[in-house]
Amino acid sequence: MNFWEFVLHYLSSERFVTAAGMTLLISLCSLAGGMLAGLVVALLQEVRFLPARILAVFYLWIFRGTPVMFQLIFAFNVLPSFGIVLSGFACAVLALSLNEGAYMAEIMRSGIRAVGAGQRQAARALGMRDMQLMRWVVLPQAMRIIVPPIGNQFIGMLKLSAIVSVIAVEELLLVANQAASSNFRYLEALSAAGIYYLAMTTVFMVLQALLEATLRRRGRPMQGGLLGRFLSATADGARVR
Repeated sequence: MNFWEFVLHYLSSERFVTAAGMTLLISLCSLAGGMLAGLVVALLQEVRFLPARILAVFYLWIFRGTPVMFQLIFAFNVLPSFGIVLSGFACAVLALSLNEGAYMAEIMRSGIRAVGAGQRQAARALGMRDMQLMRWVVLPQAMRIIVPPIGNQFIGMLKLSAIVSVIAVEELLLVANQAASSNFRYLEALSAAGIYYLAMTTVFMVLQALLEATLRRRGRPMQGGLLGRFLSATADGARVR
């Protein structure tokens, strides 16, 4: 078999397909968990309740100050001593989600703070409560800001998922290395793994571009609507004062 025959063999093998699916699943679950954790932490940083803000800072300090591999091995080897026994997949998603959440929090906080104070004041003048303000005014505008960096975070997560092999989760890179070690065809096996990684990142980049375009289209009617005009006018008035 020549080079391309080996590559096609690996690409179509059940182990590689399953491993690529595992890599994608870990990345998507970890990204979703990280976004949820990041949103909660970002909102905690915005509240006036001091213990909540201290808790958010403590979370950021722990998960940004320690290596992600340390967090992964801690979840897999230490949690069972406290009676929390998780599968390798669950430990991988938990550790990567909590680590990702520390960075997502800063992305989301920057998006939330990008919405001007004048618009918040105008929304409160309309009688909106804090939850309504966040739901209808802040988050829709923040999403258009945070989508591009979230896309970059996903690509980073896709590559970072390779470290879960240290707790024996059969993701793509581990399977490629195991396949190559049996016949020493490392170039072919790693080329097949690289093709899978490039295919997954390319698909996500296309989806990200479509999502950004959709958010831009949805943002225009709001800016031209009654609420958008009122918020804009009130914000301008607040700046003049």
